Amino acid sequence: MAHMIEVQNLVKIYPDGTEAVRDISFDVDEGEFFGFLGPNGAGKSTTIKILITLLRKTSGDIRIIDMDITNQTDEIRRQIGYAAQEVGVDDDLTARENLVLQGQLYHMERNLLRRRTEELLELMDLTADAGRPAGSFSGGMRKRLDLATGLMHRPRLLFLDEPTTGLDPQNRANLWVYLERLNKQEKLTIFLTTHYMEEADKLCNRLAIIDNGQIKTMGSPRQLKQELGGDVIALRFAENAQSVDQQIGAACDVLRDAPFLMNLDRFDEGVNVYAQDGGAVVPEVLRLLDSTGLHVAQLSLTSPSLDDVFLKHTGYKIRDEGPAQNWRSQRGGAFGRRRRR
Repeated sequence: MAHMIEVQNLVKIYPDGTEAVRDISFDVDEGEFFGFLGPNGAGKSTTIKILITLLRKTSGDIRIIDMDITNQTDEIRRQIGYAAQEVGVDDDLTARENLVLQGQLYHMERNLLRRRTEELLELMDLTADAGRPAGSFSGGMRKRLDLATGLMHRPRLLFLDEPTTGLDPQNRANLWVYLERLNKQEKLTIFLTTHYMEEADKLCNRLAIIDNGQIKTMGSPRQLKQELGGDVIALRFAENAQSVDQQIGAACDVLRDAPFLMNLDRFDEGVNVYAQDGGAVVPEVLRLLDSTGLHVAQLSLTSPSLDDVFLKHTGYKIRDEGPAQNWRSQRGGAFGRRRRR
């Protein structure tokens, strides 16, 4: 299978000396839905800007659709699409006018432009509203229109930078349907950055987790969850005579040598305990904690999730991106589209 993206030893150092990306390598296959996850400041935004030719790399080799990113920038831009977090449609134009304008920027022939506009309006369920100004659309409709503009020139590779940020759960789920349709029915290769673990779990064939400019792990969502092993017993503590942080530290001290323990991760409100046959282990966990005067405010038992994978490899929970110590380590689309005003 052909690679749509090939990255070898990519490094990006900004003029102030900040090393945003540190020697990362990965590839994305044709037709793949690939996720790129990381906390704020991890290097994912820098990486995607380099891949879409908006930022120059410091060193490394990158090929996009078998074209060199240094010498074939214009050719690459004609073959890729991009949708950013912020919607880039013109609110004063209708949905149809936005798409026509986008096609004109790519110098599309008139009849082809007309056909492609109607195809995308149909694909994104916007035909009935095609004559309305985009500024009158709901947030979900504007996101779909923005996505359609990035598809106007039939890109072979689509980059999505946190495309569902700001959408309510219903609109987010609806957009997932369109993204799945593009990937599976249109055979479009998609490179996605997201903060939503459920989104990555549902959509991505493979994903990479980046932190501090380095890729920490890579694989399919199922594979990464299986690598954690066992079940997850999440223990949360409430403020009492001891602070929550003190209780978490004491719980780690009590549990770290338990024979059933596979792993242990701290987060802001408590501790994740990884163990085989978690249901049978829960009473023993509570007994050990109770013997030292620790009382659990909330307990849940689940199979490993991508949230747990993310916590394990970065020390952060993706939802709030606050620091969460691991007791083992003790670690603290078109280009340039803008809304017309």
